Amino acid sequence: MGLVSRALEAQDAPRARPRPRILVHVMPWFESKPVSGHWGWHWTMGRLDPERVDPTGRRAIASHLYPLIGPYDSADPDVLEYQTLLMRIAGIDGVVADWYGSEDFNDYAAIHQRTRLLLEATRRRGLSHAVCYEDRVIRAMAEKTKLSPAQAVEHALNHLRFCQDHWFKDPAYVRWRGSPVLLVFGPDYLKPDQWESLLGGLDPRPALFTLHERKPAAAGRFAWPPMWAAKDGVLDQAGLAQYLDRFGAQEGPMIAAAFPGFHDFYQEAGVQPSHGRLEARGGETLRFTLKRALASGAPIVQVATWNDFGEGTCIEPTREFGYVPLETIQVARRALDPAFPYRPEQLRLPRVVYQLRKVTPVSSPDREALDHAVSLLDAARNGEAAERLRELEKARIPNPGP
Repeated sequence: MGLVSRALEAQDAPRARPRPRILVHVMPWFESKPVSGHWGWHWTMGRLDPERVDPTGRRAIASHLYPLIGPYDSADPDVLEYQTLLMRIAGIDGVVADWYGSEDFNDYAAIHQRTRLLLEATRRRGLSHAVCYEDRVIRAMAEKTKLSPAQAVEHALNHLRFCQDHWFKDPAYVRWRGSPVLLVFGPDYLKPDQWESLLGGLDPRPALFTLHERKPAAAGRFAWPPMWAAKDGVLDQAGLAQYLDRFGAQEGPMIAAAFPGFHDFYQEAGVQPSHGRLEARGGETLRFTLKRALASGAPIVQVATWNDFGEGTCIEPTREFGYVPLETIQVARRALDPAFPYRPEQLRLPRVVYQLRKVTPVSSPDREALDHAVSLLDAARNGEAAERLRELEKARIPNPGP
């Protein structure tokens, strides 16, 4: 066969489609008294007191789920190491950070600081990252300070220019067809012509993805738990399937979604009525939505969420569900990539690392040994990492617990 014939044959041969990139939506908004000097709203909802501790060691927090490491601070470097190690071992490719801009308004400055720390931590761990902008911050500012429409756009543009200057050009930032991906939760406030003005003022212009359906000025859409479809407070399997069918049938680019369930704490805290409940069904809801998302043809699958404890959509390990959600993702990742080097037993190791960080002084020689164990885990030298951590655990944590 001649060179030309072989070239034509290569052009006609079907190309293997790249596997979907698995991202997880992260809320970098938690504040704890040991780190920040107070318990933030997202643990208390203004009603609960985490200083109250029950006989099982559970603090009173505004959630039906309880983090396996207890309520934490999103600025704690030990927490960020724990979370990003878990993501890497579970087969998650990166994060989408829920972000409210950089201005000192409400608790948005604190969230901004924690977002920066999160994206730095993901970069160090070899994970990618993107931002989901909450333009409801512009509504809140407009209502409080009486912004004109032009001023509202200028405030939003200043927010997104920060992304342009600090994040969009980062090699670790998620791209779609060469453009940085920007999700917007809504839009909740800004109108299509305002979004067009915003995007046109950025270089590079990001690929905007809007909630549920592709809005004007957007490149595509992303899915989310459709709690507005709940009936009598419950989103059943039929309603969930109908939403996913409608979402998938729309034309144009999409970011598919997987989620483990939904059980918010708003009504119990007296904040607002509940959005309803989507049962986890023993992990089946996540398996069902993840399977559909990975088979949808979408280049990106977003897991919603890593840690929205207030809405009960967490896949981060909890007392209630343990590591089951992460094991589900890990199985799916290994099916897509048989060479993926991690197994369920390695998902237990980041918690050991976290516990050791909390009891090992910075000046201790064991600190260097702990750093080395983490580097072994990063390199998927899993047996060596586990052995080093067992040795350190035996010396530092006589009764580590389950």
